[in-house]
Amino acid sequence: QVQLVESGGGLVQAGGSLTLSCILSGRDFSNRAMGWFRQAPGKEREFVAGITWSGTDYGDSEKDRGRISRNNNKNTMYLEMNNLKPEDTAVYYCAARLDSRVRSEAHEYDYWGQGTQVTVSS
Repeated sequence: QVQLVESGGGLVQAGGSLTLSCILSGRDFSNRAMGWFRQAPGKEREFVAGITWSGTDYGDSEKDRGRISRNNNKNTMYLEMNNLKPEDTAVYYCAARLDSRVRSEAHEYDYWGQGTQVTVSS
């Protein structure tokens, strides 16, 4: 059974940093694409960043402030976020695809974690 478990969320002041982690179990995704999404209350799930063996891709929100990485030996994916803003407040989800290409559409992903709350105070 595939499981994705996020951690690292919390409350941070504007301008601060957080690093989210996603531990994957139940299947080898080292050659598959994984991604981070976020969802704020009343809004659609938004692509934040994606990673595969050939590279990374970023949504507009984290293009200059975030960094996605993964450690296949630890089955873990990370999202480092810097210079956080109140508009970054959301539940952040990690996701995995049964395909090697990063996609920015949530419906393209096959497995999801439960999410971790990130709250940025002004």
